Amino acid sequence: MTVLVTGGAGYIGSHMVLNLADAGEKIVVLDNLVTGFDWAIDGRAIFETGDAGDTEHVLGLIEKHAITEIIHFAGSIVVPESVVNPLKYYGNNTATSRNLIEAAVKGGVKHFIFSSTAAVYGMTGLDPVVEETPLNPMSPYGRSKLMTEWMLADVAAAHDITYGVLRYFNVAGADPQKRSGQSTPEATHLIKVACQAALGQREKMDIFGTDYETPDGTCVRDYIHVTDLIAAHALLLKHLRGGGESTTLNCAYGRGYSVREVVDTVRKVSGVDFRADEGPRRAGDPASITATGEKVRQMLGWVPQHDDLEEIVDTAFNWERHLMTRNR
Repeated sequence: MTVLVTGGAGYIGSHMVLNLADAGEKIVVLDNLVTGFDWAIDGRAIFETGDAGDTEHVLGLIEKHAITEIIHFAGSIVVPESVVNPLKYYGNNTATSRNLIEAAVKGGVKHFIFSSTAAVYGMTGLDPVVEETPLNPMSPYGRSKLMTEWMLADVAAAHDITYGVLRYFNVAGADPQKRSGQSTPEATHLIKVACQAALGQREKMDIFGTDYETPDGTCVRDYIHVTDLIAAHALLLKHLRGGGESTTLNCAYGRGYSVREVVDTVRKVSGVDFRADEGPRRAGDPASITATGEKVRQMLGWVPQHDDLEEIVDTAFNWERHLMTRNR
């Protein structure tokens, strides 16, 4: 058995590669390196350069490496950018996924795991969502991901393939062994931006919106450590390999933190009182997105090991310091 990891040179994908390699799996990484880094790919994986949406290329890889499973991370992820440039997201996310799924079906791939997003829920109010919560994405990013979920369901009904969808909430932190982390300099992830501000890599950071209907007026999100998220992928892969049914699961801790709470935690961990300016809301940002996370625990036996905001921030901050040393 060989697992193809698309986007394996990126933030979350590179952590998946580490997990699979540590478990002794055979891994092929497919990445075009537009946003990923070849140095982030663990040396135990085979690296193939290319686009996940190139059906013929992927079919060649399936045959060449006897690929039996695909874990699909490749795509564009910035919500405000998707509002300004929706066609980029329908191209990089929806169209690419469609072509990749076609290659999986033609190549006889047995299992397909897709990284989706909490953005498929849209404006949900302040209560945690469950998998049955009505879907109403507010941005092209969320819609582009939801379209892939629909495609997978339709394809699995028509062909001999099972799938798993994990809807991510706010992924943060870095590998505790400092083997990988969020490495894109201009990434928009709140914790990364705050850590960069604390380290003097940014003059300041911005808080987008202080008039939301939340306890302190700023957006609330359910932050999940990347290592725990990847553990859920590994359990989902085991579930599908064992004959488990196709499923869609939220991956979250079940507790939200506001932007101000995150900023205060980064200040505490770093010991730096960096500048955080308050500004207007960004397009496409719901007031609050959290999830119970009960189904993933019950179905897969997922038990988070890093459910602590200070730990998440600490690993992210240490990774940013590591990057500063690495890039000298």
